[in-house]
Amino acid sequence: MTKLPDYHIHTLSNGIRVLHKQVPHTKIAHCGFMMDIGSRDELPHEQGLAHFWEHMAFKGTQKRKSFHILNRLETVGGELNAYTTKEKISFYASVLENHFEKAFELLTDITFNSTFPSKEIEKERGVILEEMAMYLDTPEDAIVDEFDDVVFKNHPLGNNILGTRESVSRFQKEDFQAFIDRNLSTDRLVFCSVSNWPIERVVKLAEKYLGQIPEKIQPRQRLTFQQYEPQTLVVEKAIQQAHCVIGCPAYALTDPRRLTFFMLVNILGGPGMNSRLNLAVREKHGLVYTIDANYATYIDTGLFGIYFGTEKKQLKRTIGLVLKELKLLREKPMGSVQLHTAKEQLMGQLAMAEESNMGFMMMMGKSILDLGTIESLNEIFEQIRNIEAKDLLGIANDTLREENLSFLQYVPNA
Repeated sequence: MTKLPDYHIHTLSNGIRVLHKQVPHTKIAHCGFMMDIGSRDELPHEQGLAHFWEHMAFKGTQKRKSFHILNRLETVGGELNAYTTKEKISFYASVLENHFEKAFELLTDITFNSTFPSKEIEKERGVILEEMAMYLDTPEDAIVDEFDDVVFKNHPLGNNILGTRESVSRFQKEDFQAFIDRNLSTDRLVFCSVSNWPIERVVKLAEKYLGQIPEKIQPRQRLTFQQYEPQTLVVEKAIQQAHCVIGCPAYALTDPRRLTFFMLVNILGGPGMNSRLNLAVREKHGLVYTIDANYATYIDTGLFGIYFGTEKKQLKRTIGLVLKELKLLREKPMGSVQLHTAKEQLMGQLAMAEESNMGFMMMMGKSILDLGTIESLNEIFEQIRNIEAKDLLGIANDTLREENLSFLQYVPNA
């Protein structure tokens, strides 16, 4: 067992790792499985299968029907949930600490013993098709997802996590089992928890519920993203407002420049109302309601994107203002006061995010799977304090060149 300042790691004989952070005064236990499996691991005919599995995990196991799964924790005031990303699937729960074992056992059951009943597949197929329709009716969501395909064209990272209507309409029981058999590996799966329990009690439960799971260590080769060509795509739609995403590939999560770029993106269009884009486009000119910049990291690449919605007649002007802000980042070094403020803002945001025990649990699992370690806030703060104005300028010139950018626009067709 490894003991570090904020968490413990215990590895079972089958390779499954147990991560735990003890928080002495909380009455809530957060726990879940994080698997290093996502939509990018789907074969071409499997688009949407990882997300469909997330739904089907709640629809029946060898000893429970759907009703019993959903009722198991809700009757004691708990919550059971799941999510799918390009590289991860997670099943997780939050309960009063005296129901920790009940949550642990249920999560183990739905993760390893799902039966994928055919009747439930048909019902859930309809639910997912409705989810697709809802997302397509929301252009601010649809354009961000479609931008993935613009940047990562002909690569699994470009595929929509929901899949396509055609692929989702085809899936049968054997497809789920084949996907799990091919991708599930006990050394790429962690159980993480945050509660007031000591690590010894958590390990005891892990041995009880996970110790009998057979070891399954299998290699996996993810298709690396390499070929990027900037694209400009304009799509006419029956919408009232024009929507736009501007962006490009960025640094992978293992790249040492990642944190510097994250800080640059935060300055440009982070959650603060004082972001440069918000001040320049919304506050000064009143052209948008929302404008933000985001940076997603993957094991081999990353994705930078700026999103905004505006009137059709203001689209060109708004794009010009965005490009002007990017040019300023490339050409004008930050002053010492600006730099200090940007560092303090980012450190404050990161510290508040870690205040959430649920958020910390998710971060622990993802970080261990991706990096093999969990950086403490103090370590991250030290890296932030060491960032200099010239570092930000260099990163901006490396990534935010206008000729490197792709554009996706949804414009009203009337």
